[in-house]
Amino acid sequence: MCGIVGYVGSQSALEVVMAGLKRLEYRGYDSAGVAVLADGGLAAAKKAGKLVNLEKELGARPLPTGPTGIGHTRWATHGGPTDANAHPHLDNAGRVAVVHNGIIENFAVLRAELAERGHELSSETDTEVVAHLLAEEFSGTADLAEAMRLVCRRLEGAFTLVAVHADEPDVVVGARRNSPLVVGIGEGEAFLASDVAAFIAHTRSAVELGQDQVVELRRDGVTVTGFDGRPAEVRSYHVDWDASAAEKAGYDYFMLKEIAEQPKAVADTLLGRIDAAGSLTLDEVRIGAAELREADKVVIVACGTAFHAGLIAKYAIEHWTRIPCEVELASEFRYRDPILGPRSLVIAISQSGETMDTLMALRHAREQGSKVLAICNTNGSTIPRESDAVLYTHAGPEVAVASTKAFLTQLVACYLVALYLGQVRGTKWADEIRAVIRDLAQISGQVERVLETMEPVRALARSLADKKTVLFLGRHVGYPVALEGALKLKELAYMHAEGFAAGELKHGPIALVEEDLPVVVVVPSPRGRSVLHDKIVSNIQEIRARGARTIVIAEEGDEAVAPYADHLVRIPATPVLLQPLVATVPLQVFACELATARGNEVDQPRNLAKSVTVE
Repeated sequence: MCGIVGYVGSQSALEVVMAGLKRLEYRGYDSAGVAVLADGGLAAAKKAGKLVNLEKELGARPLPTGPTGIGHTRWATHGGPTDANAHPHLDNAGRVAVVHNGIIENFAVLRAELAERGHELSSETDTEVVAHLLAEEFSGTADLAEAMRLVCRRLEGAFTLVAVHADEPDVVVGARRNSPLVVGIGEGEAFLASDVAAFIAHTRSAVELGQDQVVELRRDGVTVTGFDGRPAEVRSYHVDWDASAAEKAGYDYFMLKEIAEQPKAVADTLLGRIDAAGSLTLDEVRIGAAELREADKVVIVACGTAFHAGLIAKYAIEHWTRIPCEVELASEFRYRDPILGPRSLVIAISQSGETMDTLMALRHAREQGSKVLAICNTNGSTIPRESDAVLYTHAGPEVAVASTKAFLTQLVACYLVALYLGQVRGTKWADEIRAVIRDLAQISGQVERVLETMEPVRALARSLADKKTVLFLGRHVGYPVALEGALKLKELAYMHAEGFAAGELKHGPIALVEEDLPVVVVVPSPRGRSVLHDKIVSNIQEIRARGARTIVIAEEGDEAVAPYADHLVRIPATPVLLQPLVATVPLQVFACELATARGNEVDQPRNLAKSVTVE
């Protein structure tokens, strides 16, 4: 949520910043604004709504051209999405401009202090207090970076701040605490952004910012210090994808493109996982094999779609390693006083690596002495940096808010982690691990086959556009798939959708079944766990007898379900634990098409943000 861009160089700052904000639209926002330093002064424009509203404002009242500027897309927290609450925020003299992501928890106290000193604040936001505090500190230091350090030491909460001052026209200053901010280094220019996508068209050279750090950008380089003013060590890295990877490539929506990219994303996540000795490897491991062998439980923390990946991982981890595994919503984790210790292994799953709930759960786990392993798609983000081991999913940029390829690659990563634990603990033989890896290697082609047969699913979705409710049922690993299918429909179609464990049907949910109610059923394979298959066939008969319209997802060759399916969606036969990798894909296509039929915004659903960076 909240896109931030800062620039200093020789180009038109306004053009660079606006292009960067466009690339960050996927994060979700409800207002936008820019500020430019030029001709010894500071000029700003901001509007509620989408960037097109800001573009119209700039067309009617152009800003002067200058080489330094900042921009912002806001997702409202303090104060509604109005012009006045949009960023940037200025001080009373109009010399300082600030943009902000996060929440300043003590803003009410600071605001009251500013009012007592004669400051007039014009918005409802927590951000505006920072502009006024910076103006005060700058008047005594004449150094924006030092003013930022002084102000940050007074702030409580999670925040990214980027500021400019008219008296330092060639400087952009940023600060971060518990909120993402990355630096881009170009030739005679430098960038600040909440995501590398904002500046990838200009440079692929990036610098990580650590916790409680302030960065000062000039054309000839950057300086990074802690909030205490001491020089800080930073790590440079190269972004391994280019601007074209974040373009639609002819698709109507980013989500359609990302669904189509899933076969490659799955294959890329598997690349290079076996070393020369034939052993499975992760990207970074700072946990000793002895510590992993002594682990007495695994706890997975995640939010939203990543939580569903964790629910599926539980089945694989317990089956392949025989370690007890718990799956926790990161937002609830640290508030219930979880039982953790040095022998607990915590797995944190996050696409962005900046999910605040998951990050705070990770930190709580480390405070209890637990080791943390991260599964993440974003190199250099906070969660991998603060973890003891990392497995990157290599899905490439995911722009659509509703996660698709990130989910499938998280699943692949979870399977790899489970196998790695089995390898280290000796619960899986090397040939058994290689056999599962071979099965995983087949998934890419199987997902491709599913995608080639989706037109009937799209037609079905269009026919259900006027429905108000859809239910989803599953058993075993199909239950988290049902939850994910329901979540996608909520996110995209704005419909009431619920996922249930099919065995719970008679314990309450069957009361929801009525004539012509669409019910999607994820059927487990009849091979291996046939008892589950027989039970879910009975569930299908139960709901159909009560008038439900049954939409059945079943593997090829499963004829037992055919008589009870009003709509039958076939998926390739896979090993039982791996079925979610193919069963999820029709549900993604279904939700996307139904949302389109209802006239909804697919890539940026209402009220949602791609990366939730506040608690």
